[in-house]
Amino acid sequence: MELSELYERGEKAIRRKEFGFLLDGVETQYILKHDREIIDGYKFSPGYIDAVESESSCTVLGIDFDTPVIMSSMTMPIPAIMDDGLIETALGLKAAGSLMWTGTPVPANLAEIVKTGVPVAANVKPFKDREKMFHAFEDVQEMGVQWIGVEIDSGQGTKVKDRLMASDCSPLSVLELEDIRKRISRPLIFKGILSPVDALKSVDAGADAIVVSNHGGHTLDYLPHAFQVMDSIVKAVDGKIPIFVDGGFRRGSDVLKGLAFGAKLVGLGRPVLYGLAAGGRDGVQAVIDEITGELKRIMCMVGAANPSQVKRDILIEG
Repeated sequence: MELSELYERGEKAIRRKEFGFLLDGVETQYILKHDREIIDGYKFSPGYIDAVESESSCTVLGIDFDTPVIMSSMTMPIPAIMDDGLIETALGLKAAGSLMWTGTPVPANLAEIVKTGVPVAANVKPFKDREKMFHAFEDVQEMGVQWIGVEIDSGQGTKVKDRLMASDCSPLSVLELEDIRKRISRPLIFKGILSPVDALKSVDAGADAIVVSNHGGHTLDYLPHAFQVMDSIVKAVDGKIPIFVDGGFRRGSDVLKGLAFGAKLVGLGRPVLYGLAAGGRDGVQAVIDEITGELKRIMCMVGAANPSQVKRDILIEG
């Protein structure tokens, strides 16, 4: 199946299910529409002459990838889409040379997911019960994941339309983030950064990377898209740690724009769900492979031989 067909079939399959509402956004759903408008607001400045074939491999925080396209952090609703949905997703991502990033609840079979051989990152929410939070960090670390993420943007939980999905959370302080850093021996990533102030605090607290993200429109309404804050965050971080990005990315052209803004990796949320619902592990692999193919084709035409050579000046705003 082509990418457009995967998306159409996958979304229809999920919408028919009881959990289909999880594809919606918080309250007014402004963010989901706005994300697309912002991404579409940037055009490419091509460089056709002396163009060379591009390749998509990259190495980030000790992991070799075939593509800078990874799965955004999520667990729900993958287990409900199909039997062994998490394992199917892991195998599809492994075949595509990508990374699986689980969210909360922490999958009960996380150790089994790790054993598939796909690189795995696992997120933990800032639970009000800090002992519960630290136990979760210990558990995911013991299960052998490569990276551990902290959902710093879930201090008031998550919400879909008017329904609270997680309300047992409270914001983390810099001191608490420093304490988490001391307890974690893996690369530690802070997810949900949307301001240069939080980016600097993340660096100071010991983050190994940050994810610029509005959480798929599931935390606060009227948040900006990552592209609206990326330049200021990149300037603040000043190359000290890698920056990742997610939020409404659907095609290889979207991923290229993310790389141009300075992201090392670009995350996909709903597209992975669509691929799984439409075709199981093969559908997940196809989504990553198709987007990566689009990315390589366009990279060639803007003069970038690999992801690290994508420059900000290939984008024209307006």
